[in-house]
Amino acid sequence: MTLETAILSLDNPAFSAYVLAASIMLLKLLLQPWMTVYRMMKVRAGFRSPEDAKKSPINPNPEPGQLEPNEYVERSRRMNLNDLESIPAFLVAGLLFVLMDPPLVLAQLLIWLYVIARAAHFIAYATGQLHDIRATLWSVSSVSVLVMVVYTLVRVLIG
Repeated sequence: MTLETAILSLDNPAFSAYVLAASIMLLKLLLQPWMTVYRMMKVRAGFRSPEDAKKSPINPNPEPGQLEPNEYVERSRRMNLNDLESIPAFLVAGLLFVLMDPPLVLAQLLIWLYVIARAAHFIAYATGQLHDIRATLWSVSSVSVLVMVVYTLVRVLIG
């Protein structure tokens, strides 16, 4: 078994942690738009395109204002945009980081710190917490990814 194969094996605890964390974050990324759709259907508002407010089997009684922004729906859209700004970077940075065969404690710390901070950020955003709380949680997740990237760069450049 080559070193690369060993690193990219579920027998490698760092890679295993990354795979689990990445799967959780992908689920979050893929389910958030469904939350937006649920909210749109629940309040029958927050639609975006003119054709969305036309009579259809899903929208049998269109109402004026369905295309106007609705805070309940827009909050979910903002959470989705925030995920789209954060999660892809984690997916790439985390994989490159694990390929550098970092110390297990460091790998697990950074990977799970990211996931926990993002989960807490979701809760804070969904419940309308102060920007300061959301910004702190975003910063924690961002710093964990930045540390992964810097570690990877240093390992590649220095050897």
